[in-house]
Amino acid sequence: MRMRQKLQLYQFSVIFSMVFALIGFSYNTWRLEVTENNNNIRLACFEMLKELAALEQLVYVAHYDGDVISASPRKGWIKVGLIKDFSYLTSAQVQDNASSLHQTWSNNWESITTSSQSVELVVRDIDKVKDEIKTLLTTLQ
Repeated sequence: MRMRQKLQLYQFSVIFSMVFALIGFSYNTWRLEVTENNNNIRLACFEMLKELAALEQLVYVAHYDGDVISASPRKGWIKVGLIKDFSYLTSAQVQDNASSLHQTWSNNWESITTSSQSVELVVRDIDKVKDEIKTLLTTLQ
C-alpha cells in the first residue's frame, strides 16, 4: 500500500509539473507575441510622427515661404503615402485618420501655396493623426 501511495504522489507531481510547464510556456509565447506586436506598432507610430512633422513643415514652407522647390508637392505625396502605409501596422482609428489625411492632401495639395483654408484642412488632419497615435501609444500593454 505504501508503494502505491508513493507512485500516485509521483504521478501527481509529474502531471502537475507538466501542466505548470505548459502554462508557463504558453504564457511566455503569448507575452513574446504581444511584445513583438507592440514593438511593431511603436516603431510604425514613431515613423509616422516623424513623417507627419515633416509634412507639416513642408506645408508651412510651401504656404508661408512660397518655396515650392524645397516644399515640392511630390515630397508631400511621398510623405502622405508613407503615413498611410505605416498606418496599416497600427489601429483602425489611425488608419481611418491617415486615409482622411491622404484624401485631404489629394483635394488640397495644389492650393497649399495660395490658400490658408487648404493649409488649415491639411494641418487639422495631421493633428488628428497625431492625436490618435498618442492615444494608441498610451493603450499598449
